[in-house]
Amino acid sequence: MYRSLNDELREKFGGKVYKLALEGGFSCPNRDGTLGTGGCIFCLGGSGDFAEKPSGSIFEQIEKAKARVAGKNPSGKYNAYFQSYTNTYAPAEYLERIFSEAISHPDIVALSVGTRPDCLPDDVIEVLARLNKTKPVWVELGLQTIHQKTAEYIRRGYPLPVFDSAVERLKKAGIYVVVHMIIGLPGETPEMIFETAEYIGKSGADGIKLQLLHVLSGTDLAKDYKAGKFRTLELDEYILILEGCIRRLPPEMTIHRLTGDGNKRHLIAPLWSGDKKRVLNAINSAFENDKLIQGESL
Repeated sequence: MYRSLNDELREKFGGKVYKLALEGGFSCPNRDGTLGTGGCIFCLGGSGDFAEKPSGSIFEQIEKAKARVAGKNPSGKYNAYFQSYTNTYAPAEYLERIFSEAISHPDIVALSVGTRPDCLPDDVIEVLARLNKTKPVWVELGLQTIHQKTAEYIRRGYPLPVFDSAVERLKKAGIYVVVHMIIGLPGETPEMIFETAEYIGKSGADGIKLQLLHVLSGTDLAKDYKAGKFRTLELDEYILILEGCIRRLPPEMTIHRLTGDGNKRHLIAPLWSGDKKRVLNAINSAFENDKLIQGESL
């Protein structure tokens, strides 16, 4: 059986921990002109559709987010998740101030920071390492693929060695690392996707988020989709590739996500991904019959 995020949370915190998506007011070098202005080809809102609006203090955002999910989280333990855009793309002093404010809240047990590997200068890693001594800090890196041609197509904006260096430096500082990869990127075969999973598994990262490619209106990816330049995966295809990825990961690596669902107001394809309950039930049913996923011999 693969190691799930729930397994990790039970071990570290004794039970369920609910993520609160917070907004730190960040931009991205792929949007402010440093690297580009359009962002990654699939990006609509910097993955922050469910974050609190950037009004009031971080402490106030936490209280508002808690109120929205109070009925779903009887444990009262929360993870402060800075998700929108690039959450280390700011001076170290600013990062230390807002992240310190987040972890000072008594109900926050950990800090998660979503960022790019090319936005982790030494002084920022020093800040994260200091905070990690107070409460656990998890850094989430958007890799998506190891294949350079695909990386150029999606306008990722950095070469693979930058990712390698970021993981090495974060781990040296004692920080927990989660890596994001996308399944179903245009032009990638299952074998190419498996190569990315294997690479992440050997990278030294602690966890992985496996994400289905979905097409959102208003993105440049949507233009290519409407032009017929690629197709998205069917549910059964996705599950088969997902299983193949998990088989190639080390058993000690925590799987933080098995899929993902875009904002339904903007979702163009695949439409089946909008029914999250159905998707997760199909994945779980397939895994129940997969002896490799269960850790049994065939």
